[in-house]
Amino acid sequence: MRTDGTRIIRHIAGYAVGIFLFLVLIPFGLYWLSVVTAPYPPLAVTGHEAARAVISIPLFVAGIVFMAWSNIDLFRIGKGGPTDGLGVTISPRSQHLVVVGPYRYCRNPMVFGAYALYFAIAAALGSVAGTLVLALFVGISIIYLKHTEERRLERDFGDEYRAYRRRVSMLLPLPPKK
Repeated sequence: MRTDGTRIIRHIAGYAVGIFLFLVLIPFGLYWLSVVTAPYPPLAVTGHEAARAVISIPLFVAGIVFMAWSNIDLFRIGKGGPTDGLGVTISPRSQHLVVVGPYRYCRNPMVFGAYALYFAIAAALGSVAGTLVLALFVGISIIYLKHTEERRLERDFGDEYRAYRRRVSMLLPLPPKK
């Protein structure tokens, strides 16, 4: 019984940390960066609110959908949580490789969703600085995912993960290869 209780607490802690970091702290940081750089014309876009809305609303919706959908499938099918990074595991690791739902289209749908959400925020705020910082973080994320996350998944799931990796895009949702 204690094991189940501990597992539930770890899931709750993992989601609490994830929500705070990815849905509060990082968006606030983007907002702050946009406010700080707004007085510098090359780092801020003024006007064109309709164009910014046309860009930001679909990105925002896609980001929220991919983040929620992938978390639900990871919990429901993978029997684990997403909070495992930089050598720290908060929520229980997935017990099963998830290859359906949003994971059918990209191996990192949570990361895609988060970046779509962040680019939506930067676009809505008209923040060139935010966009540039996010582009840098996408590059860093790809390196991290390749060298840390993918190696761990290969250790945990072996040939099943290697076959999945050959079929499915890393970050951008695309139709899977046959």
